[in-house]
Amino acid sequence: MLPFALFIATLVVISIVHWVYSWRNPRCNGKLPPGSMGWPLVGETLQFFSPNTSSDIPPFVKERVERYGPIFRTNLVGRPVIVSADSDLNHFVFQQEGQLFKSWYPDTFTEIFGKQNVGSLHGFMYKYLKNMVLNLFGVESLKKMLPEVEQAASRNLKMWSGQDTVELKEATASMIFDLTAKKLISYDPEKSSENLRVNFIAFIQGLISFPLDIPGTAYHKCLQGRKKAMRMLKNMLEERRAKPKKLQTDFFDYVLEELQREDTILTEAIALDLMFVLLFASFETTSLALTLATKLLVDHPLVLKELTEEHEAILRNRESLDSGLTWKEYKSMKFTFQFINETVRLANIVPGIFRKALSDITFKDYTIPAGWAVMVCPPAVHLNPARYENPLDFNPWRWEGIELTSASKHFMAFGGGMRFCVGTDFTKMQMAVFLHCLVTKYRWQPIKGGDIVRTPGLQFPNGFHIQITQKNKQDQDQDQDPSSLPTNKKLSSNLDDEYASHLY
Repeated sequence: MLPFALFIATLVVISIVHWVYSWRNPRCNGKLPPGSMGWPLVGETLQFFSPNTSSDIPPFVKERVERYGPIFRTNLVGRPVIVSADSDLNHFVFQQEGQLFKSWYPDTFTEIFGKQNVGSLHGFMYKYLKNMVLNLFGVESLKKMLPEVEQAASRNLKMWSGQDTVELKEATASMIFDLTAKKLISYDPEKSSENLRVNFIAFIQGLISFPLDIPGTAYHKCLQGRKKAMRMLKNMLEERRAKPKKLQTDFFDYVLEELQREDTILTEAIALDLMFVLLFASFETTSLALTLATKLLVDHPLVLKELTEEHEAILRNRESLDSGLTWKEYKSMKFTFQFINETVRLANIVPGIFRKALSDITFKDYTIPAGWAVMVCPPAVHLNPARYENPLDFNPWRWEGIELTSASKHFMAFGGGMRFCVGTDFTKMQMAVFLHCLVTKYRWQPIKGGDIVRTPGLQFPNGFHIQITQKNKQDQDQDQDPSSLPTNKKLSSNLDDEYASHLY
């Protein structure tokens, strides 16, 4: 009996050793990039999600790039992944989408955003949905939306200036959500019996967390928030079906028309997932970028000076000070767009963009096996000293004379390739208009918070609490006096400190 037990135990040990060996040394028809697959089942997931306060390339990526080079292998949430900090491979991946690669995200992300979400669809269906969204966020639609965006920013800033402090991340998220929800589904939080956004808050808190679906975990709360939000959207859709409107008033009406067409390829599930993703993407990332932008202005008064001068000039050149922003004025904000580019470059709100290899692919002597994921790492691109001088410095003037209309090998804050974010222009417009209203009419000072943590996405765990006060006539005259501030564009910390009290 004992020999038999020893035989079974030996078989078990051999099987475990073989399994661990196979996990750590996956098969490949060529040469795999160097790296480590971590522990069986979990891989290096825990290290990837480990919080850090660095403004540099995420430690998970930076440490491995230093050890293995800009292309390395790992395992995240049970899936083999090639991580790319190589601009050439990144460009190749985006250019070959639909041929050698397709969009892919871990199963946990698909569970969160829906199996029919736009990021998981391919080919004609993806192009079809993209064109639908462009109907909402195209240039002509944005021109019509500009006054509403300005009114929302002005109204909220005036309200916040009457409060002792305001937590900017939450406040801007609420402002943008209300505006976007109104355009998408005519949602009015004051008239609705349910709070739609509270479900998105629960969703966001667990979005970038370890995928453990157990009651009490952030991931579980995230899934519950999605279920409740989707139920509300489904109820709204059914109500709209029961009482259709004669004229299109929002994106929901447009979606309903598409659903009712005989030759439609749109399904209710796809439509609802699309609504969910649009609501999330429109406010969460933009509010993070605006919060970081405002914090950066606090830290860099000379940038604020240049930004204020640009927007004060817009007001001075108007025939009537009471008139609202025009599209021509918006497009004239050259330094503002430089400022936005530099803000999102350092923000790195999206820490990774995933694709999946459709066949064995050879690149720079390495083989990417079919079925493996590739994670393009934007922070490694945006913080590359070979491309950006002093990459951790905040310097909007580095973008002077550079016009970005799409992603490039060295800038992918809004995605890349055929999946370049269709809401990019909407995001930039919201940021530019908010900044216009802020710097021309208000002053602000930080009260508390503003600490940044990445897990690996950008977060403000303590918020960013500021006090906003309306400028008086003397303040505005001083801001417009070109002799009242230095004109040196170099970001000297000494000059920043010297003029900080003046500007705030």
